[in-house]
Amino acid sequence: MNLVQATLIDARPGPGRRIRAALGFAPRDTLRQDASLAAALAVVASVLAAADLGSGRHPDALGWTLLLSAHVPLVWRRRAPMAVLCVAIALLATYHQLDFNHSAPTAASMAALYTVAETRNLRRTLPIGAGVIGLMVVLKLNDGMAGVAESMRITGWVIAMLVIGSYLRVHRENVAAAVERAERAERTREEEARRRVAEERLRIARDLHDLLAHSITLIGVQTSVAAHVLAADPTRLDREAVAKALDDIAETCRTARGEIRTTLEVLRDGDHASPDTRGPLPGLHGLPDLAVTARAAGAKVELTVRAGDPPPAVGAAAYRIVQEALTNAVRHGGRDDLSVRVSVDELDGALRVRVTDDGTGAAAATPGFGLVGMRERARSVGGTVQAGPRADGEGFEVTAQLPLEGAA
Repeated sequence: MNLVQATLIDARPGPGRRIRAALGFAPRDTLRQDASLAAALAVVASVLAAADLGSGRHPDALGWTLLLSAHVPLVWRRRAPMAVLCVAIALLATYHQLDFNHSAPTAASMAALYTVAETRNLRRTLPIGAGVIGLMVVLKLNDGMAGVAESMRITGWVIAMLVIGSYLRVHRENVAAAVERAERAERTREEEARRRVAEERLRIARDLHDLLAHSITLIGVQTSVAAHVLAADPTRLDREAVAKALDDIAETCRTARGEIRTTLEVLRDGDHASPDTRGPLPGLHGLPDLAVTARAAGAKVELTVRAGDPPPAVGAAAYRIVQEALTNAVRHGGRDDLSVRVSVDELDGALRVRVTDDGTGAAAATPGFGLVGMRERARSVGGTVQAGPRADGEGFEVTAQLPLEGAA
């Protein structure tokens, strides 16, 4: 059971609300409900007064007027509780002073007190209750011991109404606060879920871009090599070179198919996917394979790795950055004897990745998702990427600083 379900159970309608719903009252029709309550209490008071139940004399015309008039303000008890209490006290104090039936108006006075306690905080309720009790004691001073006994009885009722009203007010506030906390927690979970979905979509988009851009570029270059060999001298066909180019294309397709399959498995599994379904993250150990495939595409690649075993996330970021840099160099190099130097060094608690080429086309290429993806990958581990033409104007350079400490 989650927090929202538990809160809804705590906040389910009570018996009073269910009874009001059965009688046809709307949830917010408070005026109609209070008018019905005032009428019911007036009927009860009239029965008690007419039957002479309790102490005091039978009401005359003035007594009936005061008794019934004291119930009228209860119609607005939740809209103006203090005003209703003051009017009711004024009418009932006069009624009691004339020694009419003292039991008849008890329910009306208790309803007014309960409403004040339910709608006011404790610091404001206590002085009101003390004032009502003090007024009642003053009115009963002339009755001797009987007045004292009556005062004790009424004091108990007053305190009971104040306690019940205050308790229900606190309970209602706690339920409202719990509902608000539950809704806020639910919104937080939904926002977190949306953020995770967005991050996962971005990660998959980066992986697909890096994979497809790299693979398609290599396939295009290898296909061009095979076509060149076939068209160069048909009478002296270099079957070995053609076979090697086709084997390289087939190997590139197999590698791309495997990585695409892994990505699709993550997408199919959805919320049930575990980190294991992604397979092992690529890392520095995969850089020699990238160099081999780039060499197969015709580039001269010099790879230097002077680093230990970094955290998996840092190693994966370095791998993808080198992969994208090599892909851009092969695609935009613009020369047959392209040379690319790749160096990975560990320095001052960070992994420094540097990829430079002496091509002519990368500097003029239109920026695309590749550079954006490299920067996002570096940012995901707290690093940075700088990419642009070399200082001497010959070729392109990509430099990344990837911190080793605190990387996820």
